[in-house]
Amino acid sequence: MDFADPRLLWLLLAAPLAGGLAWLAWRRRLAAMAAWAARGLWDRLLPGFRPRRLAASALLLAVAVLAVALALARPRWGMGEHHVERQGVDVVFVLDTSLSMATRDVRPSRLWVAQTLIRDLVGRLEGDRVALVQAEGEGVVMVPLTLDAAVIDLLLDAVQPGSLPTPGTELAWALERALELFPEGSEKHRVIVLVSDGEDHGSPLRKVENRLREAGVVVHAIGVGTPQGKPLELPGTRPGQPVSYKQDEDGNVVVSRLEEAKLEELARATGGVYLRATSAAADTGPIVSRIRGMETRSFGSDVASALEERFQLPLALAILALVLYLTLPVFAPARKGVAP
Repeated sequence: MDFADPRLLWLLLAAPLAGGLAWLAWRRRLAAMAAWAARGLWDRLLPGFRPRRLAASALLLAVAVLAVALALARPRWGMGEHHVERQGVDVVFVLDTSLSMATRDVRPSRLWVAQTLIRDLVGRLEGDRVALVQAEGEGVVMVPLTLDAAVIDLLLDAVQPGSLPTPGTELAWALERALELFPEGSEKHRVIVLVSDGEDHGSPLRKVENRLREAGVVVHAIGVGTPQGKPLELPGTRPGQPVSYKQDEDGNVVVSRLEEAKLEELARATGGVYLRATSAAADTGPIVSRIRGMETRSFGSDVASALEERFQLPLALAILALVLYLTLPVFAPARKGVAP
């Protein structure tokens, strides 16, 4: 046997305290009575007094308090099976991992902030199925729809900017991969959360936007970075060496900036919201609220084994003890023929 809330077991100490106070109250009352009547006269003055009933009354009050304390701690024993139905929506996270996500206009980098925000959202969407698509080149499905959110947390650690063979940001192809993950018949329960700096190298976003809208997918977008941007550092610089920056064909340093227009348009066209994130502390509450307000679907049911709660038994004992305490008189009715 164990208790669902063992912290409340300290209330058991109130049982002897309640019984002791009840006993003390009766003793003080009897002492006051003894002050104006000798003990030898009690049989005539108090013919119904029963000392054993006084002790029983205090004991019943202590038992009632003891049983209430046990009921509040919720004792459990005996295994029982429960069917738990899982309900939620399907949420696919599309993470931009192009080289521009290494820009440090937000600290420590855009990609680090994006990873942190996705972890925060996954943790707050308990019960929903989640998936992860890496947006770079043609897009790669890293995690299909699953109820195991820990998989996404694990794989996020392995993501690096520019880590896929095909460089560049092609958001449309990544959104296509995300759309393919949704099962048939789930049109009212589809969500994509796109986390990107908005840079896109000419992919057909308008075309995929129409497909997403027709498929009933709501796209929420998080733009990571600042409109001012910063020069794009090239990876592979060793400690102690000067930082090298990406240059265009004319030899000018490339400055990577947050491009919000495409992200805002995509979110607005599909009924989603757009948020700008300049730090890992950005408030993702609006996205969570919108997802929580959607109609859910069943993902099946699981059979869970757990100890059965038996708080009803001590609660019944508490009620019985309290009823007896209130109805059991310390002074029994006087017997017929006995003068008071």
